[in-house]
Amino acid sequence: MNVPLLDLGPTLEEQRQEIIEKVIEVVESTRYIQGPEVEGLEAEIGEYCEVSGAIGVSSGTDALLVSLMALDIGPGDLVLTTPYSFFATMGVIIRLGASPVFADIDPVTFNIDPLKVEEVLAADSTGKIKAIIPVHLYGQCAAMSSIMEIAEHRGIPVIEDAAQAIGAETIYSGNGEHGWRKAGSMGLAGCFSFFPSKNLGAIGDGGMVVSRDEEFTHRVRLLRNHGGEPKYYHSVVGGNFRLDPIQAAVLRIKLKRLEQWHRLRRQNAARYNTLFSEQMSHGSFPVSTPRAVGETQNTDTGEERNFHIYNQYVIRVKKRDELREWLQQRRIATEIYYPLGLHQQKCLTDILTPPPMVQTEKAAAETLALPVYPGLTSEMQEYVVKSIAQFYR
Repeated sequence: MNVPLLDLGPTLEEQRQEIIEKVIEVVESTRYIQGPEVEGLEAEIGEYCEVSGAIGVSSGTDALLVSLMALDIGPGDLVLTTPYSFFATMGVIIRLGASPVFADIDPVTFNIDPLKVEEVLAADSTGKIKAIIPVHLYGQCAAMSSIMEIAEHRGIPVIEDAAQAIGAETIYSGNGEHGWRKAGSMGLAGCFSFFPSKNLGAIGDGGMVVSRDEEFTHRVRLLRNHGGEPKYYHSVVGGNFRLDPIQAAVLRIKLKRLEQWHRLRRQNAARYNTLFSEQMSHGSFPVSTPRAVGETQNTDTGEERNFHIYNQYVIRVKKRDELREWLQQRRIATEIYYPLGLHQQKCLTDILTPPPMVQTEKAAAETLALPVYPGLTSEMQEYVVKSIAQFYR
């Protein structure tokens, strides 16, 4: 049996004709820059994320970059973030001439640990930390109530890296509010990626910045298009961060199915959990399955919530690299997100010497992502778990 890490085919088939017709419509409209498809997607994402402002941009990376630009982050500034994320989280900081400062992760969620955030801020005697970027890794929100309380106490803006977590929800308490909030809606801004492998994926690159702050939204919109307002008059230097209208059109179609796809991923994750639990009942089995912390909050009301959207289903295992090779021989694709902490990347260590990050380095050595996409069959999942069990038996 062949089990790919990701197969976009099943979800494409559901909307193939509609997508093809819409792409042709955009081509024939000759509106190739901005236009109604981008504006329509911005309105729909804003409504979905429950925010007042949404700005389509060229990628998730550029969403982070333009958000930091809107805060005037630059040389001499520090930005506090997690060491366990895709490179873009750190890359945009360095690109602006600023430097990253890291707080280690929580070993359960793999998200930045608020206690470590507090420790890092308490130790900062320079006052140069100008922003905090928590990452909602794998599709589960970081502990935003605690992070926002810490940040607001010090007057530091928070930019949520929600590239893997559009639609993920958490119980949030802050600013006199208490209730369910969506990823990207709690900090000053949230940044999304529409890379094809995401739960809401385009047919190329794309991204979005969302915010409830009108002034910040206006500044990001200005910076997205070279800082020109009105046309040819530039009070600030921006960039070309515009979202392509073909990508926007495709995303508008796919957005209608997003909640269904979230549900299917949660069902696949639940099936994995059951299958692994059955193996554990037979004896020692060195596999730890992911924990959706919001699920315990959800049981009080019985509401169906996106406490975890499972952009990735990541297990902890012993002999990770040997297991991965074993699965590859059985035509089961896996991935390591991520084999190095950001604090270990050569481009950073050439200029800085960050301290060790114990939990990050442990996760980098033990974690393995299994296929979890919509369209994954129960037979495939049974084969995956059985193969892992055979390796450890």
